[in-house]
Amino acid sequence: MAFEPPRRLVRALGETAPDGDDWLEKLPGVAERAVESRDLAVERVQVPGGRSSLVVLVRRADGSPAVLKLAPRRARPESERAALAHWGGLGAVQLLDEAARTEGVLLLERLHPDVSVRSLPESKALLEAAGTLRRLWVEPPAGHPFETVAERTGRQAEAMRAGALTDPEVAPLVDAALGVRGELLDGASEERLLHGTFRQSKVLAGDRMPWLAVGPDPVVGESAFDLARLVRDRVEDLVAQPSGASTTRRRIKRLAESLEVDQERLRGWTLFRAVESGVRARRVGRERDAELLLEFAGWL
Repeated sequence: MAFEPPRRLVRALGETAPDGDDWLEKLPGVAERAVESRDLAVERVQVPGGRSSLVVLVRRADGSPAVLKLAPRRARPESERAALAHWGGLGAVQLLDEAARTEGVLLLERLHPDVSVRSLPESKALLEAAGTLRRLWVEPPAGHPFETVAERTGRQAEAMRAGALTDPEVAPLVDAALGVRGELLDGASEERLLHGTFRQSKVLAGDRMPWLAVGPDPVVGESAFDLARLVRDRVEDLVAQPSGASTTRRRIKRLAESLEVDQERLRGWTLFRAVESGVRARRVGRERDAELLLEFAGWL
């Protein structure tokens, strides 16, 4: 079959791909070889799919359903493979093909791709998502290959400083976010394997367990960093509410207490991650996303 990448993937990679990148051009051939080498039968490409990978619904030789995921090197698919192998299906999708036959290709347990925890009422969705996230916070393996929170946010901080130089409007928020980052890293003591990009849409319904996490960009550090992304879920709804700021503060308090995370550290990482995402969205021309994220950050 023709492995046509969804528009969402093409658009997202167009925003982030370095000059000369040819991953999308090579993708159909890589997908065909991955299917043939694993003796898979293709059902369909998942649409709209993700922003960093091609997801193909397949069946294995024994007829069991699975998912074939193909991602460029910059999306760190081998880091994802290592994290999924370490979690072993506890709280996260099961890795079915642990040996890396082809770099950037993963064979995964089939979940229900159209049913995420985001489909639940907001309070129930937050509860289920937080419960799933808790199961992922384990000790990283010895000699782990994962980036640390300090390393990842250090790269992000450089881009944020550059953004503030060209866009003085965001400079006060960037200064605040970078100041908070420094304080948080100075006081950090916890070292857990984290999902890295956790939000409600990353939790899908499964058969083996009711809800399982997918699509990690794993990082090692403190739990509050991971939980911070969940705080701003449905940010468009929060900003639309007259009580959005107070709702956000209550959400931080509720999540911090339910997962035994320090409330101030959660607020700080929520601020940093919102500003980083807002500056990045503005840099690639997603103005509406940037406005929402920066207004949210201003509440913190």
